[in-house]
Amino acid sequence: MHARLPAPAPIPEAPPGIALDALLDGTSPLVVRGLAADWPAVRAARQGARDAIAYVRGFANDAVPATATIAPAQARGRIFYDETMAGFTFRHEQVPASVALATLARHLDDPGAPMIYLGATTLDTFFPGFTRDNRFDFAGRAPMESIWIGNRTSIPPHHDLPDNLACVVAGRRRFTLFPPDQLDKLYVGPLDFTPAGQPVSLVDPAAPDLERFPRFRAAWAHAQVAELGPGDAVLIPSMWWHAIDALDGFNVLVNYWWRRVPDWMDPPLIALMAGLLSIRQLPAHERAHWKRMFEHYVFDADAATAAHVPISAQGVLAPFDAAGASHLRRHLRERLDR
Repeated sequence: MHARLPAPAPIPEAPPGIALDALLDGTSPLVVRGLAADWPAVRAARQGARDAIAYVRGFANDAVPATATIAPAQARGRIFYDETMAGFTFRHEQVPASVALATLARHLDDPGAPMIYLGATTLDTFFPGFTRDNRFDFAGRAPMESIWIGNRTSIPPHHDLPDNLACVVAGRRRFTLFPPDQLDKLYVGPLDFTPAGQPVSLVDPAAPDLERFPRFRAAWAHAQVAELGPGDAVLIPSMWWHAIDALDGFNVLVNYWWRRVPDWMDPPLIALMAGLLSIRQLPAHERAHWKRMFEHYVFDADAATAAHVPISAQGVLAPFDAAGASHLRRHLRERLDR
């Protein structure tokens, strides 16, 4: 049973003139209208989709084929599993970026167009020179910059480890966000077989099946939604679930990912996978002991946790640096490779 749910709350909007540093230090979602309004790419998009295509195509580096995600029109642009969940609704093709853009231009007015999507495409590699005139001053941060180009697409709710500043350049996009604590109500699919690298919710927010996914109604009560146009941006903090719908025949998004920790820190998903391997199937009373161990040494750890141990003898209980992380990584590799 596909249900119609009440309209969710809007994503809060930043006050006019918010400083970029203040925005990037935030820990809650925030929409910033017109943040990239002075970009030449945005000005071209406001003239029309064909102007936007021509502008972006001018930077295309066809020496390196880009990965295009292709799906038939009946997939409705949804990047998802097929009915068996043994495969997907799409396929990948290696094509020059300018060819993908020309194909998008050819299908602009075609209601039965196939989905064409260049996702997570590295700007400096595939569109060198774009950031020269379309950029922000991140003042010490060194984010990874990606561009997302396509027609009408629907990306299921998923989360990313880094913080994310997503800037709409062309077309309109709808962002639907859920707080991290709604995990158990989003019915997340496999962790190790995913449409695009991150686990996704199996619920379609546009047509939720509440008989199959009844807890989603409670998640929807915490959802936040915003529709963004050219020049608008949204801050998506680390681990916030987000679905993204591209609503027009040509859409461009530029996003920036960064973490607030040193580069030597590994993704926490590694620890989760190790926990599945070593803890999940223990007897309940043993899992309870290990839960307390994690609370003590990880989640509740502070300066007092190992203060009773001489610094020279603290080993992995001492604060890490790059060298210590490398040493522990080697030790774990030896233990796992048995």
